[in-house]
Amino acid sequence: MHRWMSRGAALGLVAIVAAACTQTSPPTAFPVGSVPTTGPLIFGSTGFHGCTASVVSSPTQNLLITAAHCLSGTGRGITFVPGSVNGSAPYGTWTVVAAYADQAWLTTRNPLDDMAILKVAPDQIFGVSLNVQRVTGGNTLITTPATLGEVQIPAYAAGVGGYPFSCLATAHRTGAYTTFDCGGYVGGTSGAPFLQGSNVLGVIGGLHQGGCLPATSYSSPFTAATLALLNRAASGAAGDTLPAPGSDGC
Repeated sequence: MHRWMSRGAALGLVAIVAAACTQTSPPTAFPVGSVPTTGPLIFGSTGFHGCTASVVSSPTQNLLITAAHCLSGTGRGITFVPGSVNGSAPYGTWTVVAAYADQAWLTTRNPLDDMAILKVAPDQIFGVSLNVQRVTGGNTLITTPATLGEVQIPAYAAGVGGYPFSCLATAHRTGAYTTFDCGGYVGGTSGAPFLQGSNVLGVIGGLHQGGCLPATSYSSPFTAATLALLNRAASGAAGDTLPAPGSDGC
């Protein structure tokens, strides 16, 4: 099952999947408090969020990372609400003005390149115009290490409002994909960061757009090309127009 959801499908399917997961394999993800660097991506004016994103450190202090399959088009107008708890905006609301993806995703939607960088406009915080990283801090994007170890994965399920949850899991590989096993990662969790301390080494996506089962989630590998993508976004280059994600293959 892909981990992004359209408004028409999300509310019913998330409830069904969550119930099925509870019956067969109880979720092991646990609720957490506000995570300043991580929040939902909100599509449209209804408050519905269908993916997760996180702030990534950059010289421009205005960049996020998520899964490329969360987007279709330029991404402009999507909003990011870091640290949101049940619809709150404790660190402001930030509007996407550009999106960037690798050429392999733009041309063939290669699941090995299922990540995107988003540029957000400044927000007014107590009357001062600030970039998001100044307010929330940022995670350092790194290439996927040879030895993976434990990761934490803060995320949001699709819907309106809602609470963040996370899991501490030992990452492993499924072919080239970074993988973790933890229940509860249903629709809306696409783009959630794989964190080791303040480093981000993956986002939910890649194989089957994140996974066919809520208990196993994937990330495309982060490589030198991922670092180059971040640098391109930080350089002020024009954003990309991303293709519709297509089928997850589940």
